[in-house]
Amino acid sequence: MLKRISVFVLIVLLSACKAKKSVTELAANEELAATKVIQEHYKNELSFKTINIRASAKYEDDKNMQSVSADIRMIKDEKIWINVKFLGFPAAKALITPTKVSYYEKVNNTYFEGDFVVLSNWLGTDLDFQKVQNLLLGKALDDLSKTPYIASIEDDLYKLTEKIKSPTTEKAYYFEAANFLVKKEKVVQKTENRSLEINYPSFGKFNGMFLPNEIFLKAIQDDKVTIEIQYKNITFDEDLSMPFSIPSGYDEVKIN
Repeated sequence: MLKRISVFVLIVLLSACKAKKSVTELAANEELAATKVIQEHYKNELSFKTINIRASAKYEDDKNMQSVSADIRMIKDEKIWINVKFLGFPAAKALITPTKVSYYEKVNNTYFEGDFVVLSNWLGTDLDFQKVQNLLLGKALDDLSKTPYIASIEDDLYKLTEKIKSPTTEKAYYFEAANFLVKKEKVVQKTENRSLEINYPSFGKFNGMFLPNEIFLKAIQDDKVTIEIQYKNITFDEDLSMPFSIPSGYDEVKIN
């Protein structure tokens, strides 16, 4: 149970908020080259220095279900800070930088400091700071410009799959046709018998930028874990404080 709580805190450090309106989306109805889909996706620039998000999140596995709220503050490309609350009371705090993931939780007086291997192993795909940031902001998890892709239409969405198939990992990205916002991402590790699916049911427009209203994650390996995230409020380019220090007397958690 402690392992599940600790991993949940690490994942909820990836959660956020809900927009007032959803942007209009279109069904894909004509063939496009993969390069065109990628170019259009990356036209959706996110030009801000800081972002402040109030969020709610729900976690569920085969045995447990938990709901929390979170304050998320980000200095783009530098830091992600999360303050997690349960029933309005502070429960955990986390700080993510390009080199380290740190958090502590108050229920069991434990803390974790380390690299991204924990999240990568648990969610079944290699993660780093940029990918975590992309997940929160509704961008394609990977840099799509670095790998050749093939485009097709599936379920009224543009689907991109890697042109050169990996013997161990399959990845697929799905985009709507109005603004080429990512709607779904799938990563399957065949040899490890595990998978990750990320869904973005809807997007809102904030200061001319598209951001997700909600994020749904489903990770399957020994059992199934689902996480539902909703963004409640978003503000930009404020002077943000990110206080973080592990309290004395807390025990270090080792998560394999």
